[in-house]
Amino acid sequence: MKTTYTIAQLDRQTADGLVTTAHWRADAIDGEHSAGAYGSVGFERGDTFTAYESLTESQVIAWVKEKLDVEAMETSFAAQIEAKKNPVAAVGVPW
Repeated sequence: MKTTYTIAQLDRQTADGLVTTAHWRADAIDGEHSAGAYGSVGFERGDTFTAYESLTESQVIAWVKEKLDVEAMETSFAAQIEAKKNPVAAVGVPW
């Protein structure tokens, strides 16, 4: 299973470019099966500051991951994918 993280959008203060919220997406793929999540995390002014124009997606992803329980989320993705591969229930009619 491979999980990819992306940043969909950043909210920032226009006065100084301080990023206040990152909207993220995580997509786990295993063959033809997938699971994912979308969310947002907030930030407050810290000791260090990176100008908005200098930010990279990988830097913001690292910030987001610091605020998430990545291990639990990826464990959940694995369970969802496993359930898709080996379903325990189905719907339909026999004809």
